[in-house]
Amino acid sequence: MSGLLSGLSKFGLKNLEKKELFQEEEKKKETPPKDTKPAMQVMKEEDYLFDKTYECPVCYQKIKERTMRVGKAKLLKTDMDLRPVYENIEPLKYDVIVCQCCGYSVLSRYFMGLTPSQIKAVKDSISMSFKPYEEKKETYTYEEALERYKLCLASTIVKHGKASEKAYICLKAGWLLRSMREALDEELEGYDEKDAELKVEEDEFLQNALEGFLNARQSESYPMCGMDEATVEFLIAMLAMEYEQFDVASKILPAIITSVTANNRMKDKAREAKEILLEKMKEKEKNAN
Repeated sequence: MSGLLSGLSKFGLKNLEKKELFQEEEKKKETPPKDTKPAMQVMKEEDYLFDKTYECPVCYQKIKERTMRVGKAKLLKTDMDLRPVYENIEPLKYDVIVCQCCGYSVLSRYFMGLTPSQIKAVKDSISMSFKPYEEKKETYTYEEALERYKLCLASTIVKHGKASEKAYICLKAGWLLRSMREALDEELEGYDEKDAELKVEEDEFLQNALEGFLNARQSESYPMCGMDEATVEFLIAMLAMEYEQFDVASKILPAIITSVTANNRMKDKAREAKEILLEKMKEKEKNAN
């Protein structure tokens, strides 16, 4: 057989007469271009977490808790009531520290600083009845995280924590329930009933958060829960607007807009919220007539 390229010698291309027809294609298959980029790796929830060790201030036992790595997750958006939404993970699930020995539970922000009387109160009202358990998990479900918030709230009530601390726990638990609702599979049997059930629970926590912050602003100083005055006031206004306490929101938002201490970002958010508030008030008035 002479070959597909035989006779090219008369054109001075004798060196190509025995060239393989599909050789280049095979080489291309075998050796990808050097600049080919590898497929993007999808991050899993556990990739954002690590074990952090604490010493319980009540029973002095070592606690290992799953904790989110700072700066690891990407912020996607922030809800009007300031709930942050991240890609691939819900950090709210990992903000409560629970001692599996004595039951003391607390938000990471408030972990230390218990007084002797608070320690005694936790021991008497929680540790005496608490059932110790051993548990090692890579991640928490929403249901497990919600249980942890309820344990946290119980400890804070027992130790007579500040109104702002109790409000902050309720706020985060409410946000967690919203995230839980968003994660529900709409194809799930009984989806509507489950969604409605979670919404009722979310509202209960957030309404208590509103009450707690309203009380706290009367008796506590700023910063509060790590937030400056303008941020707390804006949060109160958003919660008040959600639950139709329009008189509260209508007083706070203009004050933020004209404040000499609030930053421009917060003032812009207050202006946006004020427009929404006016629409809600008009809608309510219209429905009442």
